[in-house]
Amino acid sequence: MEHRLVELIEKALGWGSAAPLGRGFARGSFNDPALCARLLTPQRLLDTAMRRSLAPPQFRCFQQGEELRPNQFLTPSVTRRGQSLPMANMDTLSRLMRTGCTLVVDAMDTFDPTMEIACRALQWWSHELVQVNTYLTTADAAGFGLHWDDHDVIVVQLAGEKSWEVRGASREAPMYRDAAPNSTPSEEIVWSGTMQPGDVMHIPRGYWHTATRTDRDDQGFSLHVTFGFVKRTGVDWMSWLADNTRTDGLFRQDLDRFGTKEAQGVQHNGLYATMLRHVDSLSIPAYLAAREQEQPPPRYVHTAGLFGPATDVVCVTPFRPHIEVSDHEITVLAVGKRLRLARRAEAAVRLLLSGYPVSLKRVADVTGDDANPLAETLMKEGLCAELTDALHSGFIGLVPAASCLSML
Repeated sequence: MEHRLVELIEKALGWGSAAPLGRGFARGSFNDPALCARLLTPQRLLDTAMRRSLAPPQFRCFQQGEELRPNQFLTPSVTRRGQSLPMANMDTLSRLMRTGCTLVVDAMDTFDPTMEIACRALQWWSHELVQVNTYLTTADAAGFGLHWDDHDVIVVQLAGEKSWEVRGASREAPMYRDAAPNSTPSEEIVWSGTMQPGDVMHIPRGYWHTATRTDRDDQGFSLHVTFGFVKRTGVDWMSWLADNTRTDGLFRQDLDRFGTKEAQGVQHNGLYATMLRHVDSLSIPAYLAAREQEQPPPRYVHTAGLFGPATDVVCVTPFRPHIEVSDHEITVLAVGKRLRLARRAEAAVRLLLSGYPVSLKRVADVTGDDANPLAETLMKEGLCAELTDALHSGFIGLVPAASCLSML
């Protein structure tokens, strides 16, 4: 799936693909700053906070470098039946923003269709899971102190300005669950300066960084988004390998705690030899492919025509579906499913699973086949979703119009 954000990230950072992700600090600027307002504005962020019941840790507020307690910016909204929901107190947020604060909304892709589709495009591009967090800082408020993340990030400055300092790593490939702490910042300053609208930078896992507006006056603001890429490690592969050994009866046997030394040695040697056979068959490429193909489907309702037949659909798989073609059938692997379909459906399948909005009528016009039964199957299995106006809005101006076969 082509997406304007992916294209501009590659150009800004001088990349030709996602291969450099995690391999070193990089910084650049978009040649299309207008994209920033298209992705997200402060008003849209505040509108999300106003209309939804959000609470920490997904919605947080910081002032003078300290995280505020939920009751300092949230108010219980009590329905007439006595049900209480935490809602942002917009009057309080207005006051906090005027005096200087930082509002954080994690996983904005779960609320905003533009952010959702941007993250999906980045996932198809990088083959990694992606989440986007948003940061709105006003006046001369401080941001987060010097810290490191356990995942690679791409930061996009959408509006205003913010000062950053990025340092190198002080521990090789640190992890969230690690064998040793990583609490001493590196002294190596990789870059320091001001991020302005359209600026983008890549901060690898483990690099220390901080961002602030304390060097600004009490006017102005900053809005940036951070796309987090959770790459897999050897530990993840080993965990997957261990899970797959459950199919082998030898590994399900109790360990011989009270046996003789010789008996324990026989069990060890048997497990070791069998483990090597599993390592050979369950390779790292096999794990990475399985991770993509087995990722569960996203949250979408399948109405099955309850409100009328579907007219437009879109593929919503976390990763690009894998399609295998043989003489008589095609096999689609995605969201933990293996679908076998007639060979003559290949053209329609590729259109429906392109990642772009698709009109079923136009698919029929292009392929000569009725796409409705196929689309219904793909929606039922969680590969596609009915295209709503809100979902369609997330594509406008961000994907090639010529690639869309939507009628909306």
